[in-house]
Order: sequence, then structure tokens, then C-alpha cells
Amino acid sequence: MSKKPFIGLTPSHTLSTDDLAMRYTYLDAIAYAGGIPMVLPLKASREDLKSIVEKMDGILFVGGPDIHPFRFGEETQRYCGEVSLVRDELELSLLSVAMELEKPILGICRGIQLLNVGLGGTLYQDLPSQWKEEFPISHSQACKGELPSHHIEVVPNTLLSSIVSAPQIEVNSFHHQAVKDLAPKLRASGYAPNRLIEAIELPDYPNFFLGVQWHPEYLFAHNEAAGKLFTAFVDACRS
Repeated sequence: MSKKPFIGLTPSHTLSTDDLAMRYTYLDAIAYAGGIPMVLPLKASREDLKSIVEKMDGILFVGGPDIHPFRFGEETQRYCGEVSLVRDELELSLLSVAMELEKPILGICRGIQLLNVGLGGTLYQDLPSQWKEEFPISHSQACKGELPSHHIEVVPNTLLSSIVSAPQIEVNSFHHQAVKDLAPKLRASGYAPNRLIEAIELPDYPNFFLGVQWHPEYLFAHNEAAGKLFTAFVDACRS
């Protein structure tokens, strides 16, 4: 039996109480795929982060509050939401360390945005006020996360397409920010029907590197594509 890899998960930061938190659905998804989830600290020096990441087999950047606009060179837009400066600092340092050590990386929701910002991209700070379309797609769905909200088009010949093996998949949606200007080295590998970027990857990275805007941790138990995402990530972490 192959070993179970240790997967480091970025912690959520409950701003109202200043507590560290973690939603169990992320833990369940990693365990489902054969990994052992480990919640990382909210504060750590770069030296300590390197020691931690050396012991991890992969890193998952989870969802959460908005990234501070100063991180991508913009003023704060009126409808930008709450931010956690301590989490921004931790995750940007963690991304740098994880890439330096060539660890497999998966980003979910805020995670895809963090990967893009960390590599030099920008974000829409608020889709309802900045992204206009004739038929507005529901990116902040009212129904439960176990239900899909819209489809995404999967770009052929990408890491995402090799995982899901389908030109189109169903996804859920809980976000008001999204990738705007793609970081120079990244590639878009999935689009919403309105052509908003929903998945990104780093083609030249020597290991697994993928960010998705939806929440597969709510879907993995009954959605084949979501289950495959976690399985592919954890399998990459075994090597």
C-alpha cells in the first residue's frame, strides 16, 4: 500500500474573534483522496515555514476573505470585502516557499486568487460592480454547496483537462472576486460561460500546480470531476 501523504492546509482566520479555524469539508476531501490533512499555523516566519513545508508532501490554499488590494497594486474598491493582513502575509510567503521546494500546490476559491496575485496577477475586487454581462451568471449561489451553479469550459491540453477528461463540467460558486489580469507565467485552463477565468495552472512548474474558483470540497462525494481533482492532487503528493 502506498504511503498517505501529508497535506498542509492554510488556516481560515475568523476576523470577528481573531481565531484560527478550518471547515471540515476540506479535511474530508483530502482524506477521501487518500491524504492526511494538516492545518498550518496562521503566523510563522519564513524560516519556520520552510521547516514546516519540508515535512509536507503538498499544500492546499483554501477559501476565505478577500485579499488586500494593495497586494496587487490597486486602491480599495467600494465593495471589496473583509481582509486578513496576517493571512495574506502567511500565504504569500507560504506560496514562495512551497514553489521553492517544488511541492504540489492546489488553490480553491481564495486560493486561486492568491496564486494569481502571488505570481503577479490582479483581481476583480467585486464582480457585481466590475463585471457586466447580459445574462449574469450566479457566482454567489443561494443554494447549498452540494449543488452546482453553472458550467465551466475546460481548455484542452491542460492539467485540468487531463484530470477531469471532459470538455465541460458542473461547478458550484461562492465568490465575489475573481482573476482579472492573469499572472505572466500562468495559463487559464477553465472558463465560466461568460468567459470569466475559473481555473489556472503553471505549465512550467515541475509538479502539480492548479487553482480553481469553485468549491470541489463540497462536491467530491457525488461529483466525479470534483473527486478526480482531489485524487489527482493527492496522487501527485505521493511522489
